[in-house]
Amino acid sequence: MRQHVFTGFGFGPIQGGLFASEAFQSGNFGRIVVAETDQELVDAVRANNGTYFVNVAKAEGIEVVKVDDIELFNPNIDDDRNILLEALSESTEITTCLPSVSFYTMGDNNVALLLAEGLRSSKAAATVIYAAENNNRAAEILEGAVTKELSAAAGNNVQLLNTVIGKMSRAVSDPAEIEKSKLTPIAPGAKRAFLVEEFNRILVTRCTIKEFEPGIGVFVEKEDLLPFEEAKLYGHNATHAMLAYLGMAKGYRKMTELKDDADLMQIAAKAFLNESGAALIKKYCGLGDELFTERGYRSYAEDLLERMTNPYLGDTTIRAGRDIARKLGYSDRIFGTMSMALEYGIEPVNMAVGAAAALFQLLANPEQNNLPEDLFFNDRQELSAEKIQELLIWLWGGYGGQHREKLTELVHQALPRLKALLTK
Repeated sequence: MRQHVFTGFGFGPIQGGLFASEAFQSGNFGRIVVAETDQELVDAVRANNGTYFVNVAKAEGIEVVKVDDIELFNPNIDDDRNILLEALSESTEITTCLPSVSFYTMGDNNVALLLAEGLRSSKAAATVIYAAENNNRAAEILEGAVTKELSAAAGNNVQLLNTVIGKMSRAVSDPAEIEKSKLTPIAPGAKRAFLVEEFNRILVTRCTIKEFEPGIGVFVEKEDLLPFEEAKLYGHNATHAMLAYLGMAKGYRKMTELKDDADLMQIAAKAFLNESGAALIKKYCGLGDELFTERGYRSYAEDLLERMTNPYLGDTTIRAGRDIARKLGYSDRIFGTMSMALEYGIEPVNMAVGAAAALFQLLANPEQNNLPEDLFFNDRQELSAEKIQELLIWLWGGYGGQHREKLTELVHQALPRLKALLTK
């Protein structure tokens, strides 16, 4: 008997290609409802009788998955809002798949407010809420916002769970790419197509609600997600970004083109295994988890390097490397990985090459990256250690960090290796 009700916020590729899709395929949900403010998208799926399509990039090609019986509602329309609140009051599983945690409280009909209203009149015996935003405290931030709206705690029968989602995905809106890659649009009349990779090993915080069995049963529960969040940020995300910057520096447009560049792939593999991996294994080997062993992390890295360059995923170096200034933050993927490596006595000389390539891209588009005019530098290949440090201090908001000098030195020392790569 179907006893679960699912409600999601945001109908993007992670919601459509993961959560709602898994809810449908499980067969455990009597209703699958999604809140989406893009009325054109809502109308397209409604006109298709609640059916939408997901393009899944496998190693051998693209498979189109059909998902039925989805109800889409726009919370900014009164009638839709009322239906959403009814669904939320019955929901056993809720997901938020939004661009960032800042969207929790954005707008008159924001997620925190709607969740609070739904929970206030809840008829469900228990409810879990998956926060799928790219923030390792997303669940706590959402819980704080909902608690503020409720003026009380959510209750013992409600639990907000963090997630670690290593599934690469995107919404393709370029008509030429949709046609060339033979992608199926989300629904007839929709101008986008969901394109997601096949990988589906999603980690979530362990649910502690007594006797609650989630309708979506494919997720892997962990007592503490922080080690796995760091593996994603300092392993997956860091290597993905450095490959993009190295690829851009060599003039590659597509991530799959890097697959045949042995020099770039070797640098990325060494950074992934010998710097990120070695540091993470030292830090978390006491957990007893297979990931934080030499064999487990090697398998993780090799699988990801293959997936990052999957030709059917159609990823571009520009997309993978976008938002350079944020990704070069002191604690973010590139320098966060380098700092962690230094903490454990490892010199991240390979990740430093990726950092140098990222600075090249930053300087190549100074206005686009909001670089102050006094930091513009035309001859990127002649960057001095002093100039690198000035750039890093600007990127880090004036915060030098304890490894500032060493990070500057490593990037400066990496320049000859980067130049040699670019001349091959």
